[in-house]
Amino acid sequence: MADVRRCNWPGDDPLMIAYHDLEWGTPLRDDRKLFEFLILEGAQAGLSWQTILRKREGYRRAFAGFEPATVAQFGDDEVKLLLANPEIVRNRQKINAAIGNARALLEIERAGTGFSDYIWSFVGGQPVNSNRTALEDTPSTSPESETMSRELRRRGFRFVGPTICYAFMQAAGLVNDHLVSCFRHQEISSLH
Repeated sequence: MADVRRCNWPGDDPLMIAYHDLEWGTPLRDDRKLFEFLILEGAQAGLSWQTILRKREGYRRAFAGFEPATVAQFGDDEVKLLLANPEIVRNRQKINAAIGNARALLEIERAGTGFSDYIWSFVGGQPVNSNRTALEDTPSTSPESETMSRELRRRGFRFVGPTICYAFMQAAGLVNDHLVSCFRHQEISSLH
């Protein structure tokens, strides 16, 4: 797909291009995948997405395929193993946040709401099409990401600031921030 017009942020990295072309911005409604993206976006704080993408398979192994019920059971022994695991970002706060976020997600489910329904409620259940023409016009936050951040924190989630929430919304397709010149913009717009 070398002749295809796409957003310029993937550069020429094959892994980033595949992520852009096949995943980023595609509306997700699967609880486990949403949990994965939320944890990975939090892990990215202070790092590049390329770094996290290269460690993604390691994260999947280390965090039990992002099964929230399993991650929520992690204790001190698992934290010690994670801190020694070179396949992930070995940051105690981020690791503890991932475990705590799994527990908070389960609380949402226990209250009778699926995680996907809860997350999608911040955009009224439908993806927001941004119709941007330039990368520099893309914000780092939005009113919706600020509300999401505030509500997730209120429920005990961590590493969910407005910027992380906006990146999560972009990745999980709650907002279509592919540039209008990118072939994926129209593909994704037609999904809803």
